[in-house]
Amino acid sequence: MKKLFLSTVLAALISSTAFADQITLGIDAASVTQLDPHVSTKVGDKIVFGMVFNGLVRFAPGSMLADDIEPDLAESWERSDDGLTWTFKLREGVQFHGGYGELTADDVVYSLERAADPDRSGVSSDYAEVQSVTALDDYTVEIKLSQPIPSLLGIVANYHGGNIISKAAAEELGENFKGQPIGTGPYEFVELADGQYLKLSAHEDYFRGGPSVEDVVVRFIPSASSRELAFRNGELDMFTGTREDRWIDRFENEEGALVDVFQPGELRTLHLNQSMEPFDDIRVRQAIAHALNRDELISFMGESVANLNPSPVPGGYLGHDPSLEGIAYDPERAKELLAEAGYPDGFTTTVYITERPALLTPMQIIQAQLREVGIEVELEVTEHSAWHAAIRDNVSAMVLYGAARFPVADTYLTQFYHSDSTVKTPTAVTNFSHCDVADEPIDAARSEADPDKQIELWADAQAVIVEDVCSVPLFELLQVWGRSPNVDFGYELTGALSLGPLINETTTKSE
Repeated sequence: MKKLFLSTVLAALISSTAFADQITLGIDAASVTQLDPHVSTKVGDKIVFGMVFNGLVRFAPGSMLADDIEPDLAESWERSDDGLTWTFKLREGVQFHGGYGELTADDVVYSLERAADPDRSGVSSDYAEVQSVTALDDYTVEIKLSQPIPSLLGIVANYHGGNIISKAAAEELGENFKGQPIGTGPYEFVELADGQYLKLSAHEDYFRGGPSVEDVVVRFIPSASSRELAFRNGELDMFTGTREDRWIDRFENEEGALVDVFQPGELRTLHLNQSMEPFDDIRVRQAIAHALNRDELISFMGESVANLNPSPVPGGYLGHDPSLEGIAYDPERAKELLAEAGYPDGFTTTVYITERPALLTPMQIIQAQLREVGIEVELEVTEHSAWHAAIRDNVSAMVLYGAARFPVADTYLTQFYHSDSTVKTPTAVTNFSHCDVADEPIDAARSEADPDKQIELWADAQAVIVEDVCSVPLFELLQVWGRSPNVDFGYELTGALSLGPLINETTTKSE
């Protein structure tokens, strides 16, 4: 009874106070779902992964640019002339959390083979060209490819499957690893109170030096107004903000508040499910594209956080084609196309959407725009995790999705538009549209050694996806966080593929 009482008091303290030796984050999530970096790609989980794990290489803190990739667990690497063999030399003395000992090449082999295994990984398609991963000795890893991968450093970076885990911990914990992750990062997992908070503590043996901030607490607060209130009450040091100009202007004028707006811009794309009628008719897909007013969407979200992008690949990614114009807003032409397709009075369809405002709000605007041309969209609004499950179960006629990936066109094109990635198939990733028209240029670009030709092939893929209207790319939405001036990241925050600020050994908090 005494132990239970103390535990309850501790939980109350953690969830109500931002201590001087602790940074408390409030995130837009009901909880973390699975603390396994090879399985989960959800935002709340990824924010935690960035603090717990390392990759062979990493994006420099505060950046998501491929040009800023630098050594992490590997201190150096070499690439063969044909691009098929990569050799990584590991740092010596790197320690895992929880007393699991020194990281060796065996842990790297285990992690990358696990990331490539569709039975144990949600990102296995990224590793389809990995032929073998071999430990040449305790501190040397060799990766052999069946064909060159344009984003090889991306899939061994500190992102998704590139995060290195402890082989001993994973084998010992089994299914429990997802609730007790063991990595080598600046912070180690302490406890999870489902639906309330997650606590991390400084990894004193971190190879870059122990963090100065002792604890990081992640509180789960799905309500935007509740996060703001908790911040004003001194319970949070930083939190997921609202990605709208109106919110930024208001919050920046509050005393003791800063706003961080940073990359990546998650590309909001409306995927049209060609496995369902009437979306198997290109005239219907064209009509939907003509009915959507991107300018109105951007105006509502705000130009400081939303950027127009008619390409199926986000801007700033290597291989993005900035020349694409997409299908112009023309509601009268939309009505004509619907009539030609046999729907002069429009039709009704059901779309599943998350309750989170960053997707729900633009979907409601899209709903109103489509109603103007006769298409009635009935929205099934669900909890975020349930929505993820539903769209992967292929039950939604359209999927409004926002995502950021390693900034190379291959990653985005493969995961969202290659037929191998179609949902409800053995190799499913996030091809919600059942698109299959761009496989040839996507595959050809992946093995193309000439960089200029590779760019041309990626452009061909984007053009055919737009022509077939597999989806309607709308706009990119930047990340927005509120922060206390007492927190100094220790680096300039311009981008974060984890979609949240990284708290690491350089981060400090003043009184």
